[in-house]
Amino acid sequence: MLTGKQRAYLRSLANALPAKYQVGKAGFEDDAFLTQIREGLEKNELIKVSVLENSDLSPREVSDAICELLGCEGVQAIGSKFVLYKKSKKNPKIVLPK
Repeated sequence: MLTGKQRAYLRSLANALPAKYQVGKAGFEDDAFLTQIREGLEKNELIKVSVLENSDLSPREVSDAICELLGCEGVQAIGSKFVLYKKSKKNPKIVLPK
């Protein structure tokens, strides 16, 4: 569980990130999509995902569901984008404030 200070720090890092992943009307429950998200989190620890307009779900709903499935943390959901964080097991890069 992230503290408010840690969440604010991660939000500041995520400002410059492009949204590399997109959720459309096909949803997010596709194994290939979840594998991409899992690998992206392992490699980068912090990723931004965009939810397209043709999706039936809100960014918050998608973020919460992915966090539950993959065990990651939802940092922020704003507009059509959301940010996810999960500490890398092999190569941690981000040092969170205490």
